[in-house]
Amino acid sequence: MTAAVGAAGGGGGGMPVGAVAAGSSQAAGAGEAAGRVSNVQRIQQKKAQVRAWPRDKKLEKLAIYSSCWADEKCKCNGWKNPSPPAHPARPDTPQPAAPPSQPCRSCTHTLGDHVSHLESAGDDDLDRLLSIVVDVENLFICVHREEDPDTKQVYSYLFRRLRKCILQVSPPTVEGPLGTPPFERPSIFKGVTNFVLHKFNHLQQKDFQMMSDLAKMFLHCLNHWRLETPSARRAHTTPEESSAYKVNYTRWLCFSYVPQLCDSLPHHETTAIFGRTFLRAVFHTLRKQLLDKFRAEKDKMPAEKKLLLLNHFPRFLSMLEEEVYSNTSPIWDADYRPQLPPHLHNQAAERGNTAARGEFERLSVQPGDGHYTTVSLSSATTRRQRIDDRGEKREGDDLSDSICGKRIKIETEDLGEETVAEVVATITDPRKMIGPEVLFSENAARDEAAKLEERKGNIEFHVIGNSLTQKVSKQTMLWLIGLQNVFSHQLPRMPKDYITRLVFDPKHCTLALIKENRPIGGICFRMFAAQGFTEIVFCAVTSNEQVKGYGTHMMNHLKDYHVKNNVLHFLTFADEFAIGYFKKQGFSKDIQLSRAVYQGYIKDYEGATLMGCELNPNIVYTEFTAVIRRQKEIIKKLIERRQSEIRKVHPGLTCFRDGVREIPIESIPGIREAGWKDPGTPSRASRSPSHEQQDPEYLHSMLKTLLCNVKSHAAAWPFQVPVDPNEVPDYY
Repeated sequence: MTAAVGAAGGGGGGMPVGAVAAGSSQAAGAGEAAGRVSNVQRIQQKKAQVRAWPRDKKLEKLAIYSSCWADEKCKCNGWKNPSPPAHPARPDTPQPAAPPSQPCRSCTHTLGDHVSHLESAGDDDLDRLLSIVVDVENLFICVHREEDPDTKQVYSYLFRRLRKCILQVSPPTVEGPLGTPPFERPSIFKGVTNFVLHKFNHLQQKDFQMMSDLAKMFLHCLNHWRLETPSARRAHTTPEESSAYKVNYTRWLCFSYVPQLCDSLPHHETTAIFGRTFLRAVFHTLRKQLLDKFRAEKDKMPAEKKLLLLNHFPRFLSMLEEEVYSNTSPIWDADYRPQLPPHLHNQAAERGNTAARGEFERLSVQPGDGHYTTVSLSSATTRRQRIDDRGEKREGDDLSDSICGKRIKIETEDLGEETVAEVVATITDPRKMIGPEVLFSENAARDEAAKLEERKGNIEFHVIGNSLTQKVSKQTMLWLIGLQNVFSHQLPRMPKDYITRLVFDPKHCTLALIKENRPIGGICFRMFAAQGFTEIVFCAVTSNEQVKGYGTHMMNHLKDYHVKNNVLHFLTFADEFAIGYFKKQGFSKDIQLSRAVYQGYIKDYEGATLMGCELNPNIVYTEFTAVIRRQKEIIKKLIERRQSEIRKVHPGLTCFRDGVREIPIESIPGIREAGWKDPGTPSRASRSPSHEQQDPEYLHSMLKTLLCNVKSHAAAWPFQVPVDPNEVPDYY
């Protein structure tokens, strides 16, 4: 490893200038903030210098971090200069590039063999990789200079992760048991926003604006505040609190703090990905440090600012503290709808009337007295577009696509827009689509009849639940009582008082299927938003309403509801009679979530099977079957069009009469004209083996994971230990 790029001297707390430094939370003053800005500027300056290098110098730098491609047996994972200078020059001093023929000190293969996969890469791709290199070398310095063991471990993990991203030519991501942001819902940002609207919506515009500014300042301070290390907090917290804090501290380092300096990593604001649990853990320390800092600098403040920070801000923090630690505060309720102050009503109305083009809202608040405990669901009819906050695709998503075919693409034949338009017009024209399968399809989707009834208004779907903090409407209570009766009749093995307790538990919600204003089915569930999954507790439809597709359509509504709330995993314990139903709904015994994520959260049932389902955020599940059917019809019509274009009829094969046992497929007359392609011929996507397929580290990691999964499988116990010949003499 070479010297760290951008590390040109010592910074505050013993950390190098230009390297990441996460130390004690006591350093929260202006000097530290200025130091962090200075570090960021130095790193960006170094990256600008690297981007200005000539191409051969860039390739030499990347060769240090690239595996050897000379042959498959070579295990070298980085080119090493055979004759390094005795006195290395300063990082910003230009040095001549080594020639591509220069051999590696480790494997003796040339520098060019280590970067042969980058020959066709553009300058933008090389610059992205070099940006990761700068971050890797800064993290290398941090690993060796950091004294706190918890922080050092995180730096080491991020260093290895970025190092592997360079080897595999892939965009940097943080993976593993930490999960993916956001980790709690509602977020701190949402909670503080609700707090301002909840407590100050009665104020005049000027006073309300002042409180809004204080809230923005608090959120800004939290986004730029450095947490205490877990070891520093361990002395004055319980073991359980210390363990939970260490997880959040690690998440904060990986997703919020380090990415501010190492911009190769995706960055998330602290207030956007953490919620109430995180804020409770840090609030007292943050409040004390902020107020101490303001009091220490009061002599330098103008009078207006002093009044704001020393009089109004402490009162603001005291009121916020009450809501943070209160178990009954409504601002942390995911369904909380605060009342806007009068001067914001007009602005909200204008925004509501000018929704973004292409936007489709599938969740709407049910009007009435009990609107806060009832949410109506409607089927979606438009595709969701996945774009980032800027409305455009994020830079770096296709980094590996343009280098050495990292991701294998399927070679497809483009169809003209006119051709597709004609086919779509044909399959949607009832005069051209004739035959019994149009009206009486044998392969009609299970939920087709239910969807038709919903369109006619015969059935409705509502997400309802009890509440201890809000008034619950009489209609909602009647529906909950009806659902309790449905579950009790359809699930006779479950104790009635147990069903009642969960249905009316404020932490549980129920998707109710309503027909003629009474519930005929439902799914009772509990959402663990911070863990990223939902537990399905009860699922039932009245016996005389079964085999109508209601169960499938109800589950699809539940999936769409969870996609909207960004909770993409279902877990449930299914008895022997329910396993078949859940399999049809996409559930599997192969759980995609780590056991540590859900253990201790869900209810365990004796004799039941744990099943899981992972949701795809790009799918509208209530329209899924219709989309698939339409796609099949389009493909069928395209095949028919292609067949009609092939007018030549070839005679049958006669070679088999002469005793020939087999012939090559390509020798069949007309086979190539019909569109057949030799599967053995490498396509554009497969001519260059992907880097992942050739990387020994990747293969070792993948096979090791597979082996661990096989060993831990419930059915693997007979194969864990060889058969004892003393017990079974004739086995061998």
